[in-house]
Amino acid sequence: MDRGRYRFAKYVFTRACSLLLVVIMAVYLTVLIAGMGGYVDQIIKNDILYNIGVEVNQNPAYRSLTPTERRELMDKMYEQAIRALGLDTPFEYRSYQYLIQAITLDLGRAMYLTSPTGSSSVRNIILERLPVTVLLFTTINMILFFMSLFFGLYASRRYGGKFDKIIIMLSPLSSIPGWFYGIFLIIVFASILHILPYGGLVDVPPPQDPLNYAISVLKHMVLPVFSWLISYSFIQIYVKRTFFLMFSQEDYVELARAKGLPSNVIERRYILRPTLPPIMTEFALTLISSWMGAIVTERVFNWPGIGTLFYQAATMFDSPVIIGEVVIYAYLLAVTVFILDMIYALVDPRIRMGAK
Repeated sequence: MDRGRYRFAKYVFTRACSLLLVVIMAVYLTVLIAGMGGYVDQIIKNDILYNIGVEVNQNPAYRSLTPTERRELMDKMYEQAIRALGLDTPFEYRSYQYLIQAITLDLGRAMYLTSPTGSSSVRNIILERLPVTVLLFTTINMILFFMSLFFGLYASRRYGGKFDKIIIMLSPLSSIPGWFYGIFLIIVFASILHILPYGGLVDVPPPQDPLNYAISVLKHMVLPVFSWLISYSFIQIYVKRTFFLMFSQEDYVELARAKGLPSNVIERRYILRPTLPPIMTEFALTLISSWMGAIVTERVFNWPGIGTLFYQAATMFDSPVIIGEVVIYAYLLAVTVFILDMIYALVDPRIRMGAK
């Protein structure tokens, strides 16, 4: 193996190990936080004890039992429930079990939640919710990406012009989150005008024809998509415009202009090409992050995705589902970062050489 390949292989191995270590640490921290260091176990035990007490005391079949027999029955039912949920072992021991299962993608079973098809497998619960979140937020981010790229370049060409000033003036609108605009859009287009649905994924009952089903889904996507576009499009255009302006003032761009190259060639070859790697990196990381769902946006529009699932799991103390979502996100993020690192290392040898 020549020296170049050895350094590249060493770089790949080092990055893979460091990313795996980060994933393990992130997952274990999530296990500790989701379980509140064992406090959630006590909450669940108290809840089980209360429910068993209500069930035994209100069930006519147990009224003939003496108080001692009821107490023994309640203790027996309590022990069975605790054992079934695995709460009969210390949290510290189970946290390592959770970590090993999570790292191997053995996500186990949810404590309370089920998937739309009735499965309590955490993997099925997440996989059945993930596509609708990916559909919504990939659409939003793709539109935002190409819109900001096109109009950012357009604004950089007309630096100081009317369009540039409008973008600068409207960019503070992004300080308000998309869900806030979403509430106003619901009031106007759903409550007053009655031309778009309040929320949800599809009409009730769902259309049987695939084409009508797809149209119904698109109709339900209009308001959440526009709420994010209103909130984030101006700041995205402003950021891209600033980025292009910085690169357009480089010496090699000035030299190309002095040589008399056409402006479209300069933009494509000397401005767009060197700026695309960091822009694509930002886009990839934003896309992966959005796949974990925007909790408030999904709740406002009653979108049955990952964000809504996370909210339900957090409010019900369903730790396996919370841990499962974080594990999936950690793996997606680590794989994306690893692929981007490899692409950069192949394109720019200084990265794998550890250039200073």
